[in-house]
Amino acid sequence: MSSLIEQAAKRLEQLRQAGIEVPDVPTPAAAPAVAQAPAPVALGTRAAALAAAPAPAPVPVPVPAPAAAAPALSAAATAALAASIAEARRAEPQPASRRVDLDLVAIGASGIVTPNAPRTRMADQYRVIKRPLIANVMGKGAATIKHANLIMVTSALAGEGKSFTAINLAMSIAAELDRTVMLVDADVARPSVLRVLGLPPGSGLLELLEGKAQMADVLLRTNVDKLTLLPSGSPHPRATELLASDAMVRLLDDMATRYPDRIIIFDSPPLLLTTESRVLAAHMGQIVVVVRADSTLQATVQQALATIEACPVKMMLLNMVRAENEGGYGYGYGYGYGYGYNYAYGSDSGGGGVSTVAAPVNSDGGGEAGAGRRPSEATRV
Repeated sequence: MSSLIEQAAKRLEQLRQAGIEVPDVPTPAAAPAVAQAPAPVALGTRAAALAAAPAPAPVPVPVPAPAAAAPALSAAATAALAASIAEARRAEPQPASRRVDLDLVAIGASGIVTPNAPRTRMADQYRVIKRPLIANVMGKGAATIKHANLIMVTSALAGEGKSFTAINLAMSIAAELDRTVMLVDADVARPSVLRVLGLPPGSGLLELLEGKAQMADVLLRTNVDKLTLLPSGSPHPRATELLASDAMVRLLDDMATRYPDRIIIFDSPPLLLTTESRVLAAHMGQIVVVVRADSTLQATVQQALATIEACPVKMMLLNMVRAENEGGYGYGYGYGYGYGYNYAYGSDSGGGGVSTVAAPVNSDGGGEAGAGRRPSEATRV
């Protein structure tokens, strides 16, 4: 028996020297002294032979060799794997978001464009305004634009009608047959989208950036087909840092690419009053700067445009232009084209109230329909 134990010990030592990890096996304690056996009892010949036979030798247990380390994935393979995982996650069924019902009668009475409402001059104006924005989303513009479906609506100062414009633009795009729209209240300092639509405040964008909620928890489906809402969320002392964080970049990338038919409208704070809008502008594909006619100075608008650094498409929208023809309602559509982005469109068809004129911004920060002055007859629609 002692020779078998010695052989096993030698074998374990050889395995350790060969670099194979073998758990320590406790050495059996020395056998206690055997007490003097009682007087032998007479046994049969076969029983005596079995008693005299030595104990069977222990069967050696094979020790498996350590598994070889898996080869490291290349950078390309890692990226492909990550893309596959992301695509699989997108394909997974998502929990349904909460549904809210908008009071379309009350909203329409406040001047907001609503579906199934009679044709109005305001609705026609937003049909004209959304066309070049949608064309850029579809890649039919002068150049391909990254994240062209991320559209920020802002202004130089407060009170110029940016929230009103963002809501109407979202409502008008929701009427498209092959487009859906998400309206994001990104004015985290003074949110107004839910208030204008008659909804109570709730969690939203800031909770997403903090990791306190998932998109399905804060996204609001509405009774307007193809329109969803993302509230701004609870006020936060570090809202600017949250909007400038990597979490915001990842969220915008996901929002821009998850649904190719979706256009996201951001109601942003004024450019000259907060820093959040400047941070947000760096991630947008298109920006609409709302300018109140006969109120905002052109120098103020140019100063606001100078704060936008990276966005490739900047469009000015001249809001609250008083219609000259108060006596009737008609249509007069036309375009005035010039070099590069030197064209404008809008409406001066009658019916009273206000008109809206929009124009892409020139390289010098101006536009044919500039701030604080009426567009010429050639640039009106």
